[in-house]
Amino acid sequence: MFKKHYRIIGVMSGTSLDGIDMAQLYFTVEKGKWTFEIQKCETIAYPQNWLNKLKIAITFSEKELKNLNVAYTQFLGETIGDFIKKNQIAAIDAVSSHGHTILHQPQKGITLQIGNLAEIAKIIEQKVVCDFRVQDVKFGGQGAPLVPIGDKLLFSEYDFCLNLGGFSNVSFDENRKRIAFDISPVNTVLNFYANQLGIDYDDQGTIARSGKLHLALFTELNELDFYKKKYPKSLGMEFVNEIIIPLVGKYQIPTEDKLHSFVEHSAFQIALALPIKKGKMLITGGGAYHSFLMSRIQFHLPNMEIVIPDKKTIEFKEALIFGLLGVLKLRNEINVLSSVTGAKHDHSSGMIFG
Repeated sequence: MFKKHYRIIGVMSGTSLDGIDMAQLYFTVEKGKWTFEIQKCETIAYPQNWLNKLKIAITFSEKELKNLNVAYTQFLGETIGDFIKKNQIAAIDAVSSHGHTILHQPQKGITLQIGNLAEIAKIIEQKVVCDFRVQDVKFGGQGAPLVPIGDKLLFSEYDFCLNLGGFSNVSFDENRKRIAFDISPVNTVLNFYANQLGIDYDDQGTIARSGKLHLALFTELNELDFYKKKYPKSLGMEFVNEIIIPLVGKYQIPTEDKLHSFVEHSAFQIALALPIKKGKMLITGGGAYHSFLMSRIQFHLPNMEIVIPDKKTIEFKEALIFGLLGVLKLRNEINVLSSVTGAKHDHSSGMIFG
């Protein structure tokens, strides 16, 4: 007989490298209905040396990646342990961790999230559920996005759940099946150009708003092959580094105009991706604070009711849902949907250590 209540630490590190999101979570399930509470939570910024490594890790050799994985597992384990100790969290059922994505090329059968080695359970001295993407890729899926099962179980009152992180992704029900896919890069690109101006990010999109739309750049971005593909589909940093940055870099225009044009592109693609342009849409992720981006999404979706939730849900929804994926794995229940990833079948993914 399964429990009704679970105490979980959810851990997520996104491609935008904002830091490691950690959340103390309390889940309850009764008659198949899940509810949650986000308790203590924190985003722990990466030290500069780790930031430097993670930014270039995509270029590492196989041996360098193995060494990086060992070092990052140790670092992540210690960071999680510090979070548990600092907040005096006791009686934990499991730590559920996404790890950090370095490689994501599902078309080649490759996906690598570092920080998911078995040693992490010994470092934290807790049961750990992790490495959720690999099995799905083995089953012919994209290995992403994985959040939609959580959208379905925890946020079913919304017609659309849109996440604005390193990439934008959306999930919704279509013909009684959950559909989800990555739409376009967002913060991975916006932060890249903010960094060129000597800042970490464009606070509320103030700089982007001050720029001008460069029509040729906007048009060329929208003509990229990825946007013509049908879902399931997903994006990785390879797309940003190999396609987006060189494309934008061709244009000798002010950085403010690059930011403005890319925001317009992101908003336009989000509107284009939705099969129905009205209803109720939940928006989470760091991009929800980008006032200019939010205004452009509303402009392109004038009949959509946009809901921005409380701060904890905005910032820790992915950590929350990876926490839920861990609970579902502990219960041996489906936590990855084939309708989303394109895998051969629904399955219960992840490794359990400790």
